[in-house]
Amino acid sequence: MVENQDPQMKKGFEKAHNMVKDARDVKIYTHIDCDGLSAGAILSSTLDKLEIDHEIEFLSLDKIEDLRAENELTIFSDLGSGQNLDNFARSTSKVLILDHHPPLRTHNQFNGSFLELNPHHYGIDGSYQISGGGMSYLLAKTFKFYDLSWMGVLSAVGDMQDSLTGRLHGLNQEILQDSISGNLVNSSYDLSIYGRQTRPLFVALSYFGDVKLPITNNRNECILLLKKLGIPTYDGKTRTLYDLSMEEKKSLFSELVRMLTREVPQRYVKHIPKLVSGDAYEFLNEEKYTPLRDASEFSTAVNACSRNNKYNIALDVLKGNRKGALKDMEKLARKHRRYLAQKMEWLKEEERINKLDNLQYFEGYGIKSEVIGTITGMLLSQGDWRKPIIGFTDVNDEKEGVKVSLRCSRLLAYDGIHFGKLIRRIAGKVDGSGGGHSVACGAYIPQSKVDEFLKIFDSTLKGIV
Repeated sequence: MVENQDPQMKKGFEKAHNMVKDARDVKIYTHIDCDGLSAGAILSSTLDKLEIDHEIEFLSLDKIEDLRAENELTIFSDLGSGQNLDNFARSTSKVLILDHHPPLRTHNQFNGSFLELNPHHYGIDGSYQISGGGMSYLLAKTFKFYDLSWMGVLSAVGDMQDSLTGRLHGLNQEILQDSISGNLVNSSYDLSIYGRQTRPLFVALSYFGDVKLPITNNRNECILLLKKLGIPTYDGKTRTLYDLSMEEKKSLFSELVRMLTREVPQRYVKHIPKLVSGDAYEFLNEEKYTPLRDASEFSTAVNACSRNNKYNIALDVLKGNRKGALKDMEKLARKHRRYLAQKMEWLKEEERINKLDNLQYFEGYGIKSEVIGTITGMLLSQGDWRKPIIGFTDVNDEKEGVKVSLRCSRLLAYDGIHFGKLIRRIAGKVDGSGGGHSVACGAYIPQSKVDEFLKIFDSTLKGIV
């Protein structure tokens, strides 16, 4: 087991081990984001190795309460803790929950056939110390399947558990060490610029930052900056961040720190290095200069499958069934990028960002609900970083009303604001539900309550941002 694991948590995983080992008919329900898909892939791979028959189904959170237990063992991964599962608690099916979200239940509420393993029960913060995929890996580790540890790293990165400090913490760090020991992952301190394996450096640089800079969305300015620093953009091929020497990275780091220091209030200056640099995770069994080599890019590719409802493509790639699936994933990634570009162009043409006293928002009705969060984050870099930005879109099921996505600069989180907790509280006041991370979160609210939601949110932020 993980060396620093809580003794009671260790006992829980020993019980989960026996539940799985003795099962012959297993159903896995897992969430549809990168963390959930990685968690499902870890569990499915574990059961494959144990030669246990199973099936896997991908679920959004709102669909759980309609389920009924039909299998000898039902496993929920990256979901289940925050949902009512009375139907399963009363059934003859054994139930195992491997989740990291804040739980509704106490850990000893149910009998021996219902086991919930959640880090919050053991004083471990599931928002940044371990992901849903990490919990699934801890189960796989009881069977000594250490080769699945790299997916635990991927799930943590996909769940943004390294976003505030630039590195993994707690049990995530120990899972990373398993991956490093198995020569599966390399961890290195690097610039926090997305696309380190695949994007031309001047393109990647143009997307950098929680704060709008002269280089933001301006590739010409990026080329001029790199030229000023003596960093070539071409050397036999177009260079990526991965190609830079340590001296070149130090030079670019210093320049980005200088630029950011000129743009933010003095109280934020101490946080700037965390915006500019952090740990990068490289999957050593993947080909260099491909999206699967870097953890951040891999997580984006998985999410592209999720947002196009092609979960099995991601599952096949994660489990190593690459024939055909890898090309399908690449096609989905291109389709995903085209869709984002089209919607961004539409939003810019329509000038849809509205500003209130303490926040900014846009109405993105017609944008797919699966990507509204991504687009909200992209718009943040073009607006006022001092205010969180909220995007609204409709959802297919009318009873759900409106989907809300919020993104903010990490600098606001460094001020101690946790927008995931805030949006949950405010959504509840307008008959909705919500939650998420400190810098990226969302909610579902009734269409008729959008104006009230905005009014309450704006008022709540008075004097905070």
